[in-house]
Amino acid sequence: MIELMLDVFLSTIRDVIPIAVILFGFQVAVLRRPIANLKQVLMGFVLVIIGLSFFLVGLELALFPLGEMMAVQLTMPSFLQQVRITDFGSLMWFDYYWVYLFAFCIGFSTTVAEPALIAVAMKANQVSGGSIKVNGLRFAVALGVAFGITLGCYRIVEGDPIHYYIIVGYLVVIIQTYFSPPMIVPLAYDSGGVTTSTVTVPLVTALGLGLASTVPGRSPLIDGFGLIAFASLFPMISVMGYAQITNWIARRQPNKEDSNAF
Repeated sequence: MIELMLDVFLSTIRDVIPIAVILFGFQVAVLRRPIANLKQVLMGFVLVIIGLSFFLVGLELALFPLGEMMAVQLTMPSFLQQVRITDFGSLMWFDYYWVYLFAFCIGFSTTVAEPALIAVAMKANQVSGGSIKVNGLRFAVALGVAFGITLGCYRIVEGDPIHYYIIVGYLVVIIQTYFSPPMIVPLAYDSGGVTTSTVTVPLVTALGLGLASTVPGRSPLIDGFGLIAFASLFPMISVMGYAQITNWIARRQPNKEDSNAF
């Protein structure tokens, strides 16, 4: 444990140093201004390094193994034979319903807890003067991620080519972009990126790899990856859909004070 933490700590320092060099270099060499609250800034960098180190160790010891273990256990033949719906000789896609439920729940919960999404939602709330609600945006994104990961797990079970889903998904995004309120479109596009961050990615990746390694005829390399693409695509659809529904409700209730709030 000590050796692992030391290795992660040193690698985190190597990763953070280039960022610090760029920030301090531009401040001193380009802007030519002193750094305000230098001691506080340096202490912040130290805390970032320590926090990232503990987080990466936690991923290695807990989130990655737990996500993969859950996927493996939910797709074990012995478990599926007990919970299967039909009496067909081979397993059907709907016999994996516990996998879909787990994927939906883990996608929703990890996205709601995503620090990057919380930060973006708070900034969007401030910039919009409160018209974009923090929890409304978080839950809209979380539902998109949950649905996307669930659909991605179905794709792994069925073995369908991933590009069919991605092409159709982005066609929906293009159509929604035309009809959505202009103020929500850039935020919706950013929401797809912030979901693929520190909490969501490890568990989703482990889920995809574990599922592809246990479903017969699937390759972890070919089929195990790709869930992150679903997790970044469908939040754009859900956020723009949330704004469209809110606008539709606002037009039907024009006298309400919060009719412009998303």
